[in-house]
Amino acid sequence: MGKLFVGAAVVLATASIAWEASASIPLVNATCPGNIEVHADKGGPIYINGKEGQLKKFNNNYYEAKGSGVTISLTINADGSPDVSYTGKHGANGVCTIQEH
Repeated sequence: MGKLFVGAAVVLATASIAWEASASIPLVNATCPGNIEVHADKGGPIYINGKEGQLKKFNNNYYEAKGSGVTISLTINADGSPDVSYTGKHGANGVCTIQEH
């Protein structure tokens, strides 16, 4: 019985670590309309046109970075894939194109 409990605890701890790792900012390169280049290192930060953006974490699946006159929204989908969009000055907004690694 003790071995079963220890084994279950190890599995739960491993699953928890894997969830937290998958929920962090992934490595992302994206191009947005208006010549906006976005780069995120795994775990952060998020760069906008080569400058580090001011990062705000809303939850494990949604982040925003502000800088260079735009707000970049990074959503982590359930499968771990990223979606990137932007909102610029005067309400301009759109979906960014993720570049394959």
